[in-house]
Amino acid sequence: MAETSPELQQNPNPSILQNGRVERPWGWFEGLGSGEGYQVKRLLVQAGHRISLQRHQHRSEHWVVVSGDGWLESDGRNTPAEAGTCLAIPQGAIHRASAGANDLLIVEVQHGRWLSEDDIERLSDDYGRVDAQGPAS
Repeated sequence: MAETSPELQQNPNPSILQNGRVERPWGWFEGLGSGEGYQVKRLLVQAGHRISLQRHQHRSEHWVVVSGDGWLESDGRNTPAEAGTCLAIPQGAIHRASAGANDLLIVEVQHGRWLSEDDIERLSDDYGRVDAQGPAS
């Protein structure tokens, strides 16, 4: 996986995220567009990986699976993920996406008053990135 600059990893400015791919241990995400109160991203979760079990205090999210397979979890309910699966994640809901045997490609629409990456509260993480305070990556 390509390295992402420290500025891009730490800067929560959506305009910077919109212009490039941000690598994560589980895959990557990239901004597709944004406007007042919303942001659209594309996420790729690599086969066999999963994002942090997390929640957001300032936004809701809507996931649409474009391709791949796996599971989408929201507040303890697991939904099989395949092309066309949609999941609404209310503000404050505990959620995660997990890829199965194939990469899981998701389009994510965020809606809320604060759309920065520092609105991620990690509850569990396979990559040791759980921290009680400060921005998450």
